[in-house]
Amino acid sequence: MFGYVRACKSEMRIKEFEMYKTVYCSLCKELGKTYGPFARLTLSYDFTFLTLLNMSLKKDFCGTERKLCKCNPLKKCTYLKEGRDLEMPAAAAMIMLYFKLLDNISDEKGLKKIGFIIIKPFFKGAYKKAKKNYPNIDRIVGEYISEQQSLEKELCSSIDKAADPTAKALSQIFALCSDNEKDQRVLNRMGYCLGRYIYLLDAFCDLNDDIKKGSYNPLKFSNESYEEKKQMIIAQLNICISQTAAAMELLNVEKFKNILDNIVFLGLEDTMKKELKI
Repeated sequence: MFGYVRACKSEMRIKEFEMYKTVYCSLCKELGKTYGPFARLTLSYDFTFLTLLNMSLKKDFCGTERKLCKCNPLKKCTYLKEGRDLEMPAAAAMIMLYFKLLDNISDEKGLKKIGFIIIKPFFKGAYKKAKKNYPNIDRIVGEYISEQQSLEKELCSSIDKAADPTAKALSQIFALCSDNEKDQRVLNRMGYCLGRYIYLLDAFCDLNDDIKKGSYNPLKFSNESYEEKKQMIIAQLNICISQTAAAMELLNVEKFKNILDNIVFLGLEDTMKKELKI
């Protein structure tokens, strides 16, 4: 994921922002502890949201503690005391990073390709561990990457079809946050809408670079002007945001509701406006 699912910090109360940072730092710690220091490179606000969502549907809370930061031993951070609710999001982050690495090796040329090949062994062991712990996530991400590559090879010009693999992958991963059948249906829908949001926003943000590099981007094949494409993407992103918000209202959230509401009802729109400069 790309860090597009983040909070609108200016609208957060201090205690909510501190908890948001606590979950972010705890996920960083879990990645380093379970999968090694390089796994911290997978850390993003998207997976922080997934972690908050995963924790929010459970009644118990492990509490927090202050410890030295592994990345900066000169400062202390607040962490969650236990990492059980962090295990699934951390595994998902690790698996998605490894598949993205393989995809980059396949797509890139020259020094970039060599660079990705060199760093691949540093992540392979961590990926195998994550795959062993969560084979279902490995299957979900593997199918997503395979479908995405097929669409890219056929130069799919439909933005809806191109966004579908990402949306389907997130819908299945989000559904893992609960054993409750009703919540799973809601999470499935939320994940799908957020997956589309992430893909559409990223596709437009990368459009000019992809044109220069000759990389695949479904928006390249449209005869519309840049501004027309932008307005079309904004309209679709607003639909994704409203449908994600509708799903959020149906969830039986036990905790972190104010933080999750901030991300969904304010953060998604705020991020869209900042990224698209509107």
